[in-house]
Amino acid sequence: MKKNASRRIAWLGAAALAALTVGFAIQPGATETLRVSELPRHTHIHGLAVDRQDPAKLLIATHHGLFRAGPDGQAERISVVQDFMGFNPHPSDPKTLYASGHPATGGNLGFIASTDQGRTWEQVSPGVKGPVDFHQLTVSAADPSRIYGAYGGLQVSRDAGKTWTLVGPTPDKLIDLAASAKNADVLYAATEAGLLSSRDAGKTWAVVLSGAPVSLVEVTPDGSVYAFIVGRGLVRSADEALAFTTLSENFGGSVLLHLAADPGNPNRLFAATARGGVLTSTDQGRTWATFGASGS
Repeated sequence: MKKNASRRIAWLGAAALAALTVGFAIQPGATETLRVSELPRHTHIHGLAVDRQDPAKLLIATHHGLFRAGPDGQAERISVVQDFMGFNPHPSDPKTLYASGHPATGGNLGFIASTDQGRTWEQVSPGVKGPVDFHQLTVSAADPSRIYGAYGGLQVSRDAGKTWTLVGPTPDKLIDLAASAKNADVLYAATEAGLLSSRDAGKTWAVVLSGAPVSLVEVTPDGSVYAFIVGRGLVRSADEALAFTTLSENFGGSVLLHLAADPGNPNRLFAATARGGVLTSTDQGRTWATFGASGS
């Protein structure tokens, strides 16, 4: 496991750390179909996205490839590109996905894209001082050609990932990034110290929430900003209004690391916990059930 990953979850406790350091059983060249509930025994999750061509299914990016899972709880690995980091769907093109990370042979993948729903991938750009390994990556729904990534500082692309420039340093102890759905210059950063926002494309940052780690921030297509505050739970605000309301608090002692929303149904959310569980909600995050447990 990488030093960055260790630092990122250091404050989550021993149980979360153990979940990310299990002995992995999935082999790079193997075709795998297994239950979503079995994923924590084999790998760990780096990102989620609703399959826009089949919204009943969920795309799960992991340390050992990309899986597509149905409501029956069965997950099929559709790509063996290793260690998907910064996994993001294109905001409007249902076939295009973005990511970064590491291949099985080592090194960095740079900024990569798939135009066939994740089955094949190509490097679009190595990025600044690349090939990069964007652990945090976000695509602006306000301007899908605007993409931000964290590697050696905050980088930005204004041409859908073909070229990148370095904006400046990232916020200290960065965990997650999310671009506003309303304004491509507005960014949110989840850090170990709280939630920050930038209104100048990442050049400067202001504190929004402080006093506790924020393990994720996600802006959904309907303009909602979600964040998970350790010790408080999942919160939501309208994009740019930043008046947060707590939605749910009890996640069995775990925290949420990744969140995805159904673009066609804002009530329908999916989340991955630090322990590797995948959850689903049909009421915008107020109540949750295990994904795939009963046709959810």
